[in-house]
Amino acid sequence: ATVSEPAQKCCTENIQPFLTSILEELMGPVSSGFTEVRSLFDREVNEIIQDFHKSNDTAKLKENVDQLLSLPFNSVKMEPCYLKVNLLQELLQDLRSRFKVYHIDLVIQRTQNFMQELMENAVYTFEQLFSPSLQADSAKVATTIEKVKLRVLK
Repeated sequence: ATVSEPAQKCCTENIQPFLTSILEELMGPVSSGFTEVRSLFDREVNEIIQDFHKSNDTAKLKENVDQLLSLPFNSVKMEPCYLKVNLLQELLQDLRSRFKVYHIDLVIQRTQNFMQELMENAVYTFEQLFSPSLQADSAKVATTIEKVKLRVLK
């Protein structure tokens, strides 16, 4: 009871007025990282479509879709996504001094984990929606891939 009122006053005066601007600053790199995840997924599926147009080989298509499932665990391909979030390191340094924010690396790591999880969900959903279409007429497959990709990106 004796701590509640001073703590509430401190939060109201020293923290709450800055929360909106802090969130806006933090969301820049976070949004950029998630946009990069989306772009990476889009590029990878577009490569699958182009490869299928060239080869028209459904066995190769299945192999490419299987490789897509490993995309979230491909550190080389995911690295550009993760680098976008590393900008939080600089932003959070300022917060550390102003608001005593600790464990900056943990915030960045968790954000990167969420990015990987998002990619896992995207490739899994793509595979689940597209797999039944592998048996379809090859003329329809490329169109189906594009439709599934757009559905996942939505």
